[in-house]
Amino acid sequence: MGEITVTKVNQAIGGNLAVLLGGRSSEREISLKSGAAVVGAFERVGIAVDAIDVADHNWMQRISGKYRQVFIALHGPGGEDGTVQGALECMGISYTGSGVMASALAMDKFRCKLLWLGLGLSTPRFAELTASSNWQAIIDDLGPVIVKPACEGSSIGMARAATAEELATAWSNAQAYGRVFAEQWISGSEYTVAILNGKALPAIKLETDAAFYDFNAKYISDETRYLCPCGLSAAEEQELSELALAAFTSLGCAGWGRVDVMRDTAGRFYLLEVNTVPGMTDHSLVPMAAKQAGLDFDQLVLEILAGSITADSI
Repeated sequence: MGEITVTKVNQAIGGNLAVLLGGRSSEREISLKSGAAVVGAFERVGIAVDAIDVADHNWMQRISGKYRQVFIALHGPGGEDGTVQGALECMGISYTGSGVMASALAMDKFRCKLLWLGLGLSTPRFAELTASSNWQAIIDDLGPVIVKPACEGSSIGMARAATAEELATAWSNAQAYGRVFAEQWISGSEYTVAILNGKALPAIKLETDAAFYDFNAKYISDETRYLCPCGLSAAEEQELSELALAAFTSLGCAGWGRVDVMRDTAGRFYLLEVNTVPGMTDHSLVPMAAKQAGLDFDQLVLEILAGSITADSI
């Protein structure tokens, strides 16, 4: 791709860029913050940019014929699940991040885990939950679990359950978000690995006093601790990076993203999920990892954009 410069990027995108943000998912407010941060970065480096809220019913008319490139800063269903990506492809507009199929697959944590099982990639044991589930049998089989909506992000709808009664309650609360599954609770440390244009950035270890790394710990609390360097040995971090890259590529993901991983007390890593449009707020993890790798926020945003532009046009 050669050296990335603002001049080359402006030429490749036709001097006009849209950032898609907002939307109607439960992660709308986080997307608005991510999008505003991305818009600010482009303005600072000298790229003309417009913020487009896809909650506006006419957002497609607003961008059709005006832009050849967009930066997707949408989180959750409707923006991170292949829906917007498909619409952009129909309009012939290039976009950052993963394509339609990879976005849809990564958004569905349940199907991700089925794929990883088939490929022999390490992920915690799990069971789908329905109204007819035998709650006690699931607890007897898996032990304590974390209950997750399959197609939500930012830990929305998640809860820990150690008894049949807690499991039934957690499912009842989560099922409003669609398909739900229970995942074996892994006691140990949580890590996240950002992926940028085919390479793993330095891993981050997450520490929180909450029961798990929930919405409050991610976006609100100032007590959450982020360790980067993460404290692993060089060999351990290499193992973690290779697992994250394998998970990312197994779904067909491209450009940039983030892979979340647990490590149990025996030292084994377990894949949790892949985020194809991670947060870009002041509490977000990809900018933190990029900084450790020597990229400031503006450079990171430019790298993400450049990664979605074909090599012969930059």
